Amino acid sequence: MDISLLLSMTDRVTALATPSAMHPESWQLCAQVETWARGRGLVLGDPDTSPLGRARCERLAARVFPDADLAAVDLFARWLTWTLALDDTMDHPPLADSGSAVHALYDDLTRAMRRGHARPGARPLEAALVELWDATSKGMSRDWRRRFMLHLEAHRDGCAEEAVNRRIRHVPTEAEYAPLRRRACGPFLYDLVEPVLGVELPARLLRTPRWKTLAHSVADVVAWSNDLASHDLEADRGDMHDLPAVLGRAQGLDPPEAAAAVAARIADRLEEAWTAARKLPEMLDRLELTVAQRAAAAQVVKVLLDTPRAHMDWLAESGRYGPGGTPAPPRLDALASLR
Repeated sequence: MDISLLLSMTDRVTALATPSAMHPESWQLCAQVETWARGRGLVLGDPDTSPLGRARCERLAARVFPDADLAAVDLFARWLTWTLALDDTMDHPPLADSGSAVHALYDDLTRAMRRGHARPGARPLEAALVELWDATSKGMSRDWRRRFMLHLEAHRDGCAEEAVNRRIRHVPTEAEYAPLRRRACGPFLYDLVEPVLGVELPARLLRTPRWKTLAHSVADVVAWSNDLASHDLEADRGDMHDLPAVLGRAQGLDPPEAAAAVAARIADRLEEAWTAARKLPEMLDRLELTVAQRAAAAQVVKVLLDTPRAHMDWLAESGRYGPGGTPAPPRLDALASLR
């Protein structure tokens, strides 16, 4: 499979029709983020020799936030880089098939966040996370920080469940897959939209069914699009945690049929997201939000609705899943927090 099917959807699905914009200073972002990733030990040697180095996270950040302050977009790109570095670590032993190892790694990471500093001699994932958390959280409320931590824990639980599935060779059912994938696909990244934009949404809005439909639909579209792009790499590893593999197994579909089925689900899920967004104004009226809160909600909604196309455009220019994208062997420095 490749992303040609995704790109063809941009001609057929109204929600994907408009190409994503690019931040005018994206060229500067590239140098800044690469320097940061290399300086923190997340990328070693020639960036083109690793999936993380080829990912070009700054391009995704620049497409998701084409109008935001450059420093804020840079911070989001660093979070993306850290998240992909963490995911690459999860793909290899001892974490790939051990739920307890995933929990142990996350225990070290979250303890460092709460302490406000990494342990002496801490390796890249831990030290970089503390730096990112300090830069991001200081301007946000206690409620936002708690929400972010809960989503980090959800990510931990999703990755741990995937690890156990690999060990016992369990292929998720269709019903199991969507919520599992949503947890394992970095749900905390969507919380970062608010600090990037310099806003914060009220908790009572985030708890409403309509907002959850919007947020979950966008997250599913991004995750399933990524599944199409990464399916061949997952299949080479014998990993069944992608939607084409799950649908193929459940419905007896060959790869082209499974890919088409995923594309259809992406289109349906996009329509759910846009339908929920169109109905949001009346809900905002019922919640009696302030003018500032309504403006913040509108900004976040725009980013969420623009993200699926931005992500697809990024997949087309990223080298993370293309030829030569076989994951590199696990690095001891990335796993040092387990010692």
